[in-house]
Amino acid sequence: MNADLKEDREPTIFSSRIVLLFAGVFLFVALVYRQYDLSLLTILILTVMGGAKVWTRMSAARIRCDSTVDSDRVFPGDAITLATTVENGKWLPIWLTVRWSFDGALAPMGIKDNVCRQEAAVLWHQTVKFNQAFRALRRGVYQVGPPVLRTSDFIGFFEKETNARDANHILVYPRLVPLRPLAVPRRDLYGVPGARSPVKDPVYILGTCDYQPSRPSRHIHWKASARHLRLQEKIFEPSEQEKVLLTLDVEAFDKKNQAENFERTLEVVASLAVKLDRLGYAVGFAANGSLKGGYSAAISLTRGPRQILAILETLARIQARPEGTVETVIGQLLGSQRGISCVHFCNEDDSSATAMEAFFQKRQVPVSIVICCRQAGTPSDGAGNRHCIDEIRLTRSLPV
Repeated sequence: MNADLKEDREPTIFSSRIVLLFAGVFLFVALVYRQYDLSLLTILILTVMGGAKVWTRMSAARIRCDSTVDSDRVFPGDAITLATTVENGKWLPIWLTVRWSFDGALAPMGIKDNVCRQEAAVLWHQTVKFNQAFRALRRGVYQVGPPVLRTSDFIGFFEKETNARDANHILVYPRLVPLRPLAVPRRDLYGVPGARSPVKDPVYILGTCDYQPSRPSRHIHWKASARHLRLQEKIFEPSEQEKVLLTLDVEAFDKKNQAENFERTLEVVASLAVKLDRLGYAVGFAANGSLKGGYSAAISLTRGPRQILAILETLARIQARPEGTVETVIGQLLGSQRGISCVHFCNEDDSSATAMEAFFQKRQVPVSIVICCRQAGTPSDGAGNRHCIDEIRLTRSLPV
């Protein structure tokens, strides 16, 4: 089944009301003058047109449509396959056309338009499946569907259009880019990420692994051992580990309409979060931007298998539209926590960046400030706590 770019079928004379009127007139004249051949012809035309009309009206009944995507969380450039299954749950065969419309950030593959169309004949109690591949172009949250279904009689004289119920939402993460080394300020006494820390916390358990005879028996996780049918050992979170909070102030991006710079900044934030998570750091995120879907833009500092996914999802939903001040969001997230380092992202090295530096100094939180646009005449401070995105970001993208 190949995609067809035509939006409508070719018109036929049998779908015109004028033809129906003339057929009725010719039938009346044929009956009056007893023209049997003409009467049979006009009756045949009216019967075909009437039957096709009734057929089309009944064609949309008991049609079930389900659409799924093979991945609803992707990076820019990834290919996604949309599978649409249509079931005809009646004894009447139909001609079916399925049409999808895609947002500008989702490009269908194999066609030049953002509207693709596929069609097939569906017999009684038959199920057909349509596949359409498309590619994500940029970060954001997008909706695919619901598809538009057009059913008609087998001859194709008339059509009836209905909309499927369900739509698929695609979450596109920011693009990951390679970064030059960025010195994250440290504060903890035991600032060794992961299980290499010399002090373990028996309260917080990261997971389990196979028990080693040299380890204390009190660390055996008996429930996990029964489930795996072999001894499992608890993996504890260190009492002190390096904790890095990534913060973002979106206000300047919104005021100066810096959409491109905002996207570049989000790519660096996402890449840095992934890099720190792979190194074993506990990573958090806080921003004062609004999120699509009513989610919170504050991700608490912790370390776990879904932590980086939560940060990437927040970065995919965030918009350059401020909601409150970034100081309020950060203050609520930090609370009374100690031993935290921070990397703050902003648009320019202006008074707001200086105010944020004073905010962190007051809370005794070491901070590195990453600026998207360096003002003309401002000297580089790459060796201190001020950095420019262009100094730490490379141009090529990371494989994902």
